[in-house]
Amino acid sequence: MKIYGLIILCFIGLAGLRAQQSTLRVVNPRCEYTRNPLGVATPHPLLSWEIQAFEKDVMQSAYRILVADDSTLLDEDRANIWDSKKVSNSDCLQILPDTLALKPGRKYYWKVMVWDKRGNMSAFCRPAFWRTGLWEPGDWKGAQWIAYSVLPDSSRYVPLVHGNGKKEWGKRPDILPLFRKDIIINKAINAATVFISGLGHFEMSINGMKVGDHFLDPGWTQYTKQAQYVTFDITDKLCTGTNALGVMLGNGFYYIPGERYRKMTGGYGYPKMIARIIVEYADGTSENIVSDASWKTAPSPVYFSSIYGGEDYDANREQKGWDKMGFNDAAWQSPVITTGPGLVPQLGMPVKVMQRFDPVSQKKLRPGVWVYDLGQNFSGIPYIEVYGKKGDTVRIMPGELLTDSGTVNQKHTGSPHIYTYILKGDGIEKWNPRFSYYGFRYLQVTGAEPKGSADKEYPVLQKIEGWHLRNSALINGSFHCSGELFNKTHQLIQWALNSNFTSVFTDCPHREKLGWQEQVHLMGNAIQHNYDIISFAHKIMRDIRSQQLPDGMVPATVPEFTEMHFADGYFRDSPEWGSTSIIFPWYVYQWTGDKRLLTENYSTMQRYFKYLQSKDSSFILMHGLGDWYDLGPNRPGFSQLTPMGLTATAYYYYDAHLLEQIAALLGKTEDARMYQKIAVDIKAAFNKKYFNPSTKQYGSGSQASNAIPLFMKLVAPQDYDAVLAHLIEDIRSKDNRLTAGDIGYRYVLKALEDAGRSDVIYDMNSRIDVPGYGYQLAKGATALTESWQALPSVSNNHFMLGHLMEWFYTGLCGIGQAPGSVGFKDIEIKPQPVGDLKEARATYHSVNGLVSVQWRRDEASFKLNVVIPPNAKATIYFPSDYNRQPVKIGSGAYEFSVKK
Repeated sequence: MKIYGLIILCFIGLAGLRAQQSTLRVVNPRCEYTRNPLGVATPHPLLSWEIQAFEKDVMQSAYRILVADDSTLLDEDRANIWDSKKVSNSDCLQILPDTLALKPGRKYYWKVMVWDKRGNMSAFCRPAFWRTGLWEPGDWKGAQWIAYSVLPDSSRYVPLVHGNGKKEWGKRPDILPLFRKDIIINKAINAATVFISGLGHFEMSINGMKVGDHFLDPGWTQYTKQAQYVTFDITDKLCTGTNALGVMLGNGFYYIPGERYRKMTGGYGYPKMIARIIVEYADGTSENIVSDASWKTAPSPVYFSSIYGGEDYDANREQKGWDKMGFNDAAWQSPVITTGPGLVPQLGMPVKVMQRFDPVSQKKLRPGVWVYDLGQNFSGIPYIEVYGKKGDTVRIMPGELLTDSGTVNQKHTGSPHIYTYILKGDGIEKWNPRFSYYGFRYLQVTGAEPKGSADKEYPVLQKIEGWHLRNSALINGSFHCSGELFNKTHQLIQWALNSNFTSVFTDCPHREKLGWQEQVHLMGNAIQHNYDIISFAHKIMRDIRSQQLPDGMVPATVPEFTEMHFADGYFRDSPEWGSTSIIFPWYVYQWTGDKRLLTENYSTMQRYFKYLQSKDSSFILMHGLGDWYDLGPNRPGFSQLTPMGLTATAYYYYDAHLLEQIAALLGKTEDARMYQKIAVDIKAAFNKKYFNPSTKQYGSGSQASNAIPLFMKLVAPQDYDAVLAHLIEDIRSKDNRLTAGDIGYRYVLKALEDAGRSDVIYDMNSRIDVPGYGYQLAKGATALTESWQALPSVSNNHFMLGHLMEWFYTGLCGIGQAPGSVGFKDIEIKPQPVGDLKEARATYHSVNGLVSVQWRRDEASFKLNVVIPPNAKATIYFPSDYNRQPVKIGSGAYEFSVKK
């Protein structure tokens, strides 16, 4: 026994010494791809983590996870919810087992440790946590939807009507309400959490202080199906004694008045809210506070609110201290108890103020009218500080362009969109809109003079700023190179992406604000290299599932607030748009190795594909928008250079091809065989109709016509080189000008990149004298525009054509995955130095950690610095004109230098 005891002690001692000597660390513990999330949507969340180590070639061999509902247990390395024990597994993602009975609205703590393949053991990471959401209606503990008033059924126009609606409907004004309630806390608090939804948008305050730093909560959904609720930790907002709860509501997409500019008109209902607060006391008891008839309501100082038309605020209507304790609400009315949509937790990160812009210049148009240039086109709201008399009125008109006379131009972005502030005459007054936003660079202010002006007739504008609003997803990558035009192009695309990333990926931040689906998959890889959108991807797919029609069709815009039946219905039903329902979950799986989006949406994919089958004629589809906004002889719009059926049928094949792989991955063998056969039939029909065996070209021979079949593997192997040559020939014959549009241009870039012809990509995108990125910059654009020509007659803040951003990471810097790899476990680094570029660098934060590439070259040598994260391996490929064979490496930092 003494010998065995000595052996055990030695083993424990060696294990402890190994943990001390190893640099193995667990970092960035996440639940559902988010640090310490609140309101987690599933009782079986996915936990993930990363590894740090100084050693090279580190691979995880095992892990151990502890989960507890008491953080002190984790301090003692104990767990009362789950102890996974040591599990031999190399994955840094783990879904909690179905056998765990997690409760809604509860906080759970967890930590993880790992072993590497050499037997080194890390310490446990710092504890992290998540709070579960409310999953069933009963979890709301009797909370009720409450409103100031209820929209009569006769005035409820759903789906919303495209355009201005009928003249006899009138302006349809509504009251934007305040809600309040006093509560008493008479015991010490351990934690307090609020679950709240306010439609269309809400701001909550406690004791006069705003809860959280979000804007435009909750994110948009199809309100006939569901609404999101938001979860906040309010422990530090409550105090012993009386506390005042306050909520202010705006219209958002839930109700669009018949006044000013609007893309659509109608309403699901007047503003309403629902809330449940859980107060957990130090003595182990808890209390629920819910929205019900005991609250009070009154009109707010916001007297006009429209997601499209702007916002008006009268400071004279303020009720001082309305959201503070001690306020007398005797004159307020009881709320109306009403009904609302089903509730789901908000997914993805919230919209926040992410940047503030001061004017770079200002110009007086006439007394009391000034235009301020903020220097950047972005999505956001104005902020002002103004001093004047009671009743003085300041109006602000935002816009991305100016007219020839120097006034703000809203003609092509939705006019009028106005912000109005009426002063109360009480010192310096500070204000910003709460429930609307716009895309703008310029602010035209009427009714105020800037500080220092000699004109004393008007209020004094002490300060004006532009506040940039966007989704607060974490930055996921970076890019820079020695070519200033490419750096500016990256920034150009980045600003369009920033401006169209809210609670959906919008087309533009002003005129439409709609979730056009084609850009989700076409720009998905570019976005993921810049922002961590994995949790947001689940929101996108939940929206698609809820929006899919009974016949399987997926609308082109999701959420589909209005049904666009004009133009033969192609703005509603286009395969290049609806196929996001199949393509995007596959891309997310490739980024993460997480199959859940495939499993959750498999029936959605099947139903959409069956819908496409119902529309085909001998395996050919002939409907849709085609290569939208390509460069043809006419004004941009429907495809001009590429046959509509070519793009639609190519997508039809690509969907079948992906479904074959997805079905096989999910163990659905019969389905996989079925989709394989269908894909073969579509491919044969496609080539019969669109491939010319004499010319070795597809369709019209346009860049999109040849590039799409190349990328989607519709080209027979024996014809590949000829089709690729024709694609390049078309580009060269046009003096390296691009012609493909929204759908085709990504595939032009991918076909060329896959063939190792980034030299052609460089030549196409290094010009400023023909339509393209450089041309837009030369025209003064600061965000990517809707048209290659930077036309002033369309949106000047659109990210749908931003496909070159993906090439910066995957082509120029060469960050990619080996065939069959998912979750960036088997990385390929294939840089393609081109043109006169002397260096380039990019980083990408994969689910396993940071991937970094930097290359430099001169006339004789090529130097490459690479960082591969632990739990991944890589193959390094060197440019063809340098004498070095591919090198296989494990994790770590490496430097290579090769000669020509």
